[in-house]
Amino acid sequence: MKIRCYLDAESGEPHFSHHGVTEQEVRDVLARPLEDRPGRDDSRIAVGQTASGRYLRVVYVPDSELDSVFVITAYELGPKAKHALRRRRRRKP
Repeated sequence: MKIRCYLDAESGEPHFSHHGVTEQEVRDVLARPLEDRPGRDDSRIAVGQTASGRYLRVVYVPDSELDSVFVITAYELGPKAKHALRRRRRRKP
């Protein structure tokens, strides 16, 4: 999957790097999301676990190119969000 990222104007780094998230972690979540639902303004929100065990929320927009996305940001889930995710996953058949 091709990933393009929103770059911070001051640092030139991907926005998610300010949240301590690496590109590989973003790839982990996008490859196997636990949830992937619509966000605002045609965006999508993927929630998943990285290979190292962190739970992340990745906000992205599908690109016009096949198998390509534009990642806006990504950050680690807080305790309440993790608890809510676990509760939703328990309810699914």
